[in-house]
Amino acid sequence: MPLSNRLGRFLARFCEKFSLLTTAVGVGIGALVLGAATTDAQTYTDLHDFTPTEMSTNYPSPDIMAQGRDGNLYFGGAYGCGSIFKMTPSGTVTVVYDFNADGGANGCDPGGGLTLGTDGNFYGVTYSGGSHSYGTIYKVTPAGVLTVLHHFDGTQNQYYSWAPPVQGKNGTFYGITGYGAAYSITSSAKYKLLNPDIGGTVQDPLTFASDGNLYGVISGFPFSYGYLFRLSPNGAVKILYSFDFTHGSFPRGALVQGTDGLLYGASANGGAYGYGTIFKMTLTGSFTVLHDITGTVDSGECAGPVAASDGKIYSALYGGGAQYLGTLYQITKTGAYSTLYSFDNTHGANPYATPMQHTNGIIYGVAAVGGASNRGVAYSLNNSLPRFVALMTITGAAGQTLQILGTGLTGTTSVKFGSGSASFNVVSDSYMTATVPANGTSDYVTVVTPSGTLTSNKQYKITPVISSFSPQSGPVGTQVTITGSGFIGAKQVSFGGVKATSYTVDPSGTSIKATVPAGAKTGKIAIKTAGGNASSKTKFTVT
Repeated sequence: MPLSNRLGRFLARFCEKFSLLTTAVGVGIGALVLGAATTDAQTYTDLHDFTPTEMSTNYPSPDIMAQGRDGNLYFGGAYGCGSIFKMTPSGTVTVVYDFNADGGANGCDPGGGLTLGTDGNFYGVTYSGGSHSYGTIYKVTPAGVLTVLHHFDGTQNQYYSWAPPVQGKNGTFYGITGYGAAYSITSSAKYKLLNPDIGGTVQDPLTFASDGNLYGVISGFPFSYGYLFRLSPNGAVKILYSFDFTHGSFPRGALVQGTDGLLYGASANGGAYGYGTIFKMTLTGSFTVLHDITGTVDSGECAGPVAASDGKIYSALYGGGAQYLGTLYQITKTGAYSTLYSFDNTHGANPYATPMQHTNGIIYGVAAVGGASNRGVAYSLNNSLPRFVALMTITGAAGQTLQILGTGLTGTTSVKFGSGSASFNVVSDSYMTATVPANGTSDYVTVVTPSGTLTSNKQYKITPVISSFSPQSGPVGTQVTITGSGFIGAKQVSFGGVKATSYTVDPSGTSIKATVPAGAKTGKIAIKTAGGNASSKTKFTVT
């Protein structure tokens, strides 16, 4: 990779704020000489100090971690061309795949992180290398078998991708290159350029939200203050919010959707003190600043937030804290802010990477520098947060199989989708599957284990399906039996677009008896539930 490109990406990853970088490094050197002490040791643990053979100081250490079916954490990091690492929750690190072994033919610099796919494999990108030296999209098994799915060719902004692709509800992965080209790709390597230019530089992954769209941040440097945008699965882009410095600028880190349905994120600059903001936004673009970063005890926002199982938001700040080497913080959804840990260099410093919460309740992350070899550390923050189960998908019809990640799943006695009980199969202590029940409701999934009941971190939407109806025709007042699944909690039944005023849902969730309303027109029968909408394949004829 040319030095100019590497330096440019290095500066971009460190908040795109040169003054902040200079301040943090200067203070960091002083802290190293003075041997600063750690704080809040009862919750923070330095799990692993990266060595010179594991991690290079040429550019940032690993970013986003992914929890595998085996309960371990997987992430990319850089020494030379870089490696894929596996880390146990207790901190034992091993190399899964070494990009140096093939001399860059499969890519170089996989430090952007990984996404777990529903096939159990991990998906990521390399910033450079590959057939055209512009990077690759790859998948890798937990055992380290790597397959290159696509080589970026440098045309139409398709190069230098940092953010790993994320998986949508249809199983397809979606991503954006560093220069703003949106693409989709399947696990079988079917690649499609969706939009050659979404309007700016992108360093962070997309977020797949409950409405089926993808959301992300455009950093904006150096031509604007940045934007928040929505990307449809077909590539259509809509700018939802334009930063104005007063409310923040240069947004960084992936957005995260909270249990309230809002998106949470942070900016690296701007706000009341010029050091960035923490914010929330509706899916339609209504924006609220939760906290103005002060530049003293909190400074240097780079990482994306974590919507944790206690209902609060957690993340990391690159600077600030007792030694100006970074902090870990929590903030409520109404803006109550508190610092949880100040980095000290001995146990890590400058945690620009987005943390993640394991299903065991513990938050894990990576600090870019510090530790025994000054190559960074992998850490955990145990704030006694509730354990939970993570859903691999968040919507589907009855009969479909849902993959579930968790901790302590062995001996599970019950799985429910809202009020509906599901059949299930415990594959291991950290992975299980469940069949979406016809009488389930769009709600949180609960799993009863020997050590307690675990609740999903997201709601699951059961989509209704109409398979048939009888009779096929009749006058106003006719009672029609609609057969299918996912009908529990039906909010509306209509005939040719005219709402029925009288209908009854069977407790099994597989049928509805509805009366053809006055004014009904010949047309399809439609049903609306909390999980979505369904319409019949054929028309009901009003006689």
